[in-house]
This record gives sequence, structure tokens and C-alpha cells, in this order.
Amino acid sequence: MVIAADYPFLDILWTMLVFFGWAIWFWLLITVFADLFRRHDVSGWAKAAWTLFVIVLPFLGVFIYLIAQGSHMAERTASDARARQTDFDAYVRNVAASDGPTDQIARAKKLLDDGAIDRTEYEQIKQRALA
Repeated sequence: MVIAADYPFLDILWTMLVFFGWAIWFWLLITVFADLFRRHDVSGWAKAAWTLFVIVLPFLGVFIYLIAQGSHMAERTASDARARQTDFDAYVRNVAASDGPTDQIARAKKLLDDGAIDRTEYEQIKQRALA
């Protein structure tokens, strides 16, 4: 176990701390850039200025952006999630309300029972619905 003696436990903890610190830092950068480029209320020049600021002075740029836009970031994320949920609900309602084969056959059966169509027409409608 010479390898374990050369790399003590506190060095392992420090390495893990540094590794996860970098992972968190890159996640913050991705979050800031995603929010910045998703915004519609900021001009292209302002986006370029924020991007340059975050690239030239990364820690200061990210922290100032988070302080200045933190609550607005949460509002934009929540409104995007609501919009996606509304679109999904509308899609599900549209698909669920579509005229499926069961509905077509049931209407044809009702027309057959009412005498509006004969048996051959009913069979044709049924075959088209099942095709």
C-alpha cells in the first residue's frame, strides 16, 4: 500500500472539493449563459457586453449577473415551465379529443340503429375506421 501512503486522506478530500467546485462553477456559467441568451428583453449588444464581462472577469461577472438578475432568472424559468406545461396540456387534450376508430364506429352504429344508413354502409364505415 505504498500508493495510499503517498496520497493522504486530506489530499483526497481537497481534490474532491476542488473537482466539485469546478463542476459547480461550470454549471453556474452554463446557467448564466443560458438565461442571458434566452432573454428577449435584452438587445444583442447588451448580451455581447454581458458575455464579454463574464469571459474577461469570470467570477465578478457571474456574481454580478446573479445578484442583478437572480430573481428575474427564477421568474423567467418558472414562466417557461408554465408555458411548456400549458403547451403539453393542450397537446394532450387535442390528441385525446381526436376522433378515434371507436368514436367513428359508435356513431355509425347509432346511424344504423336510427335507420339513416343500411348494414353495408355501416360495414364500410367500420372497415375505414379500423384501417
